[in-house]
Amino acid sequence: MKLDAIGVVVPDMARAVKFYQLLGVEFEDPEPETAHHEATLPNGLRLMLDTVDLVKSFTEWVEPVGNRVGLAFLCDSPAEVDEIYKRVTDAGFEGAKEPWDAFWGQRYAQVKDPGGSTVDLFARLE
Repeated sequence: MKLDAIGVVVPDMARAVKFYQLLGVEFEDPEPETAHHEATLPNGLRLMLDTVDLVKSFTEWVEPVGNRVGLAFLCDSPAEVDEIYKRVTDAGFEGAKEPWDAFWGQRYAQVKDPGGSTVDLFARLE
């Protein structure tokens, strides 16, 4: 058995697709009118986006309070953390923590996706 996919429930598919595209995610069908989008990431893991209405059609979904799952994107360099953070926030998405040199040896930042989930951006400090 292996972890194959991570699903994210999104309130606004068009904004969610745009947000994750800014992080380099390439969706198989990026047309925002559909209720399900997925992308196979370079490491083989799939990222799936589903609308609230779609998820409610097959389960009793309740809006969560707080983050229950974290997504973290490894960047190639500390400079890339800064660049992606700026790209995402300049596009109108919320920054949760500006880039900084964390005591654990990473350049680290956080942004919020359109549904309010925190997404980490990090790179090893050299």
